[in-house]
Amino acid sequence: MSRIRLAYVDHFTDRHGHVRYYFRRPGGKRTRLPGAPGSPEFMAAYAAAVDEKPREPEAKERGEPGSFDRLLSLYFASTEFKTLKAPTQRAYRLAMERLVRLEDMGRRPVKGLTRQVVKAIMAKRVDRPSAANDALKKLRILIKFALDLGWRADDPTIRISKLKEGEHHTWTDAEIAAFEARWPIGSQQRTLFALLLYTGQRVSDVAPMSWRDVSLDGRRIRVTQEKTQTKLDLALHDDLLHVLASWPKGEGAIVPTAWGRPFSVKGLGNKMADAIEAAGLPEACVTHGLRKAAARRLAEAGCTAHEIASITGHRSLAEVERYTRAVAQRLLADAANSKLVPRLLPNLRPEIPNPEEKA
Repeated sequence: MSRIRLAYVDHFTDRHGHVRYYFRRPGGKRTRLPGAPGSPEFMAAYAAAVDEKPREPEAKERGEPGSFDRLLSLYFASTEFKTLKAPTQRAYRLAMERLVRLEDMGRRPVKGLTRQVVKAIMAKRVDRPSAANDALKKLRILIKFALDLGWRADDPTIRISKLKEGEHHTWTDAEIAAFEARWPIGSQQRTLFALLLYTGQRVSDVAPMSWRDVSLDGRRIRVTQEKTQTKLDLALHDDLLHVLASWPKGEGAIVPTAWGRPFSVKGLGNKMADAIEAAGLPEACVTHGLRKAAARRLAEAGCTAHEIASITGHRSLAEVERYTRAVAQRLLADAANSKLVPRLLPNLRPEIPNPEEKA
């Protein structure tokens, strides 16, 4: 005679020698089943236990009401946060979590944040203006969200000025030549360098570049910028095609890691930082400066701001103009000087008599 096994039913023998049966789903509560298996009372209790929906464990809310921990939890679950682009969400989450952790603000009440505290947070980062400004930006976002929740009636970050930041150095032609002299065509470093310089894209856009993004004739590449999701269709410059001609082609990443996978953004950044150092270039030469160099060279070639933006993907022409400001100033100065008619002035310096001639 075959035996039927009932799901989630187990048994044990008590100290009196009686066999007791119970019903229990994994992680759920244990329900005693009366009688013997197969009996009407047993089967009725079993059916009721099966039909009973397991209770979802209550999610433990982060932090106390009114605290920064709770504010972070609510902000990350909000529409304001979820409508941001995925890369921006990751960057905001990391930055806000890190700021709250470093400043030991998690358990503190949001309403207790004062202007003096905000200024003190920035003062700790005065030697890193971009870090200070980013901390101020993230606090402003959180405080604005707290205002919407009714947790505060004022904004302690208002009228607190950002620190002046230095701009990324734009690579000069001499620095570009020095890198190319150190890393010959055919090396991984030179191929990455050429992709960065001749496409004018960010590290986050060059890292995932794939041969599948290249057109069938090999002369164009499609790019979807990670930061803005801007879609670009770029012609590959002849100098870049010359570099790629000496680089193996495949199906995946144009420049893969040693394991055949695309570089991560951080991994590519570190790779280029090592290559720049090995080329003996100054610390001011960072990878992002190649994007600025690309814009500079386009400006020097006479491209308009709209033409440059069509390659770099900038949505704001003001940002393009900031990248190319030095070029514009130099070209305007040269144009202005060329319009100034030269004057052939007489030599007004008095002649100094030669004593020997008098003699």
